[in-house]
Amino acid sequence: MSERESSAGKFDAVIVGAGFAGMYMLHKLRGCGLSVTVLEAGSDVGGTWYWNRYPGARCDVPSIEYSYSFSKELQQDWNWTEVMAAQPEILKYANHVADRFDLRRDIRFETRVTSAHYDEENKRWNIETENGDRLNARFCIMATGCLSVPNTPKIEGADNFKGPVYHTGRWPHEGVDFSDVTVGIIGTGSSGIQAIPVIAEQAKHLTVFQRTPNYTMPAHNRPLSKEFIEKAKAEYDEIRETERQSQAGIIGFGFGFGGADLRMPEGSILETTEDEREKLLDEKGFAAVRQFADIAIDMNANELACEMYRKQVSRIVKDPAVAEGLMPRGYPIGCKRPVIDTDYYETFNRDNVTLVDLRRGGIKQITETGIQTEQGHFEFDALVYATGFDAMTGALLRIDVRGRGGVPLKDHWEAGPRTYLGLQMHGFPNLFSITGPGSPSVLSNMIVSIEQHVDWITDCITHMNEHQFREIEATEEAETRWIEHVNKVANGTMLTAPSCNSWYLGANIPGKPRIFMPYVGGVGNYRHKCDEVAANGYEGFSLTA
Repeated sequence: MSERESSAGKFDAVIVGAGFAGMYMLHKLRGCGLSVTVLEAGSDVGGTWYWNRYPGARCDVPSIEYSYSFSKELQQDWNWTEVMAAQPEILKYANHVADRFDLRRDIRFETRVTSAHYDEENKRWNIETENGDRLNARFCIMATGCLSVPNTPKIEGADNFKGPVYHTGRWPHEGVDFSDVTVGIIGTGSSGIQAIPVIAEQAKHLTVFQRTPNYTMPAHNRPLSKEFIEKAKAEYDEIRETERQSQAGIIGFGFGFGGADLRMPEGSILETTEDEREKLLDEKGFAAVRQFADIAIDMNANELACEMYRKQVSRIVKDPAVAEGLMPRGYPIGCKRPVIDTDYYETFNRDNVTLVDLRRGGIKQITETGIQTEQGHFEFDALVYATGFDAMTGALLRIDVRGRGGVPLKDHWEAGPRTYLGLQMHGFPNLFSITGPGSPSVLSNMIVSIEQHVDWITDCITHMNEHQFREIEATEEAETRWIEHVNKVANGTMLTAPSCNSWYLGANIPGKPRIFMPYVGGVGNYRHKCDEVAANGYEGFSLTA
């Protein structure tokens, strides 16, 4: 055994990832007296907020709700400055948490995990890193994040471009100065929609290459007043409990309306007249399309809402041809993750912004000086990929995870991810995933879902230690039943409409199995199910002494 191997030692638990999930998991298990270490590929904490530093990066959940609830003192001491915090402030918060709870002493930075193999004889996980470290742990806990592996599409000639190339998911930490630079950006998903207005303000010219126009809502972001922060702190207990029982882990308190802004839609858009819909647009703008309950379940109702949305785009974008290019068509509102923006459509009224609607002729290749499309050649100095992530499963499948009999996780997930509650996979004992596929995860306030999973895993490990159980593993039957339930709940919603090609389904990654991954049933319902499973002696799990 080498010196490196012998120094690695054994642990009760190894956690992979030092984002918000990994940090809280470390804090909880350390509080139980367990020996724990965290392995993190980056050079500091923060997870997605460590990597995603692109211009305009901002959370789409109210700041006071996108924060930890486990420490009342932390809640009272930390002051957010905006309704929806920007990346620098969220990263500052993550660093504050790491300092406050002295987390870094148990985190190994710049340490990327390459493999995790289960040793059936000893009932422990053997974990190896890119640096050559070898660790051994009873529990392996994947806090690898749902949106942590950037997706860069394979385009002919991608290596030919002579200028600098950036990806929103791996933005240089020192930032990028686009002054007097012509820029091309590929992608108009969430990161693109946030970055485009900011880059346009700085760049000499910005050319936007858009494959699929998105539905996006104005963020209406603003500073938080001292009075509002004091009110939130006084009501935090009620806010947190309401979040935990809600559909998405968000009540909208941070918007300043105590939840009224996120009230459930009601009524039928099919029963409205054209004049009534026009009046609604006058009063509410884009928010008008979210007023009716039948939009989520009736395609005819949804198409009426889509038409209202397109009409609002035409009201903002001055050039009719550009407005038409920005209008989503052919897929329903609600099939993809909601996007928020600041002056996105207004940006296309600028003289230094050009839209290339790839529906009118796609990209043929990237050249030394730009992009050749079927519509012509477009030149620029710098290229930005805003092409999203290999979501939900990408980070786990990058690691060579092998369970019983040496079966690779990629084989177990060959037809799509299979989990029980998003927490465990059959054939992989003592391996937990935080906010894995099959849980509310990306359909929810991630911090609420993270805390619920971490608390459940901690209680589970405590239960095992108290009752001298050595292994816990999801049964095949429970896993199958849960996957069937996840799909049943999603069926009939816009999320699984035949015309919907979202990353929820893996549709943005060529060759990835098309299966709906998150759980639509709601944060509150999911929490009750997990509590019920634990109360029934961890029903659906096999526990061995």
